[in-house]
Amino acid sequence: MACALGFKTLYFSMNRFMDTVVQTRLDGTYLKWIKGIANQKLLILDDFGLKSIDVDTRLALLDILEERYGDSSVVITSQLPIEAWYNFIDEPTLADAIMDRLTASAHRLSLQGKSLRKKKNH
Repeated sequence: MACALGFKTLYFSMNRFMDTVVQTRLDGTYLKWIKGIANQKLLILDDFGLKSIDVDTRLALLDILEERYGDSSVVITSQLPIEAWYNFIDEPTLADAIMDRLTASAHRLSLQGKSLRKKKNH
């Protein structure tokens, strides 16, 4: 919907996000990449919590949330209950900082029911 309304939107599955963090660190484009993400009105991170995250990904997530805080929106989808995110992040200081930025002005939607993917396949 955000795209249809003309908002610059950037989408990452968390697996792709983690791969991109590694690649931008290796090729020296990390700061440019972070700046580019900050220019998007909406950032969507899909499937948070399916795969453990390393320290570089935790730091990148914090950098991005800090850069975007108060200016742009972030949507995170997850099958992992939000109550488990702190332990999933698995580093208390970073978990505190990340969760603070995510929840300070968050709107939380819990979806119920069957997957829409099942409907598309029929």
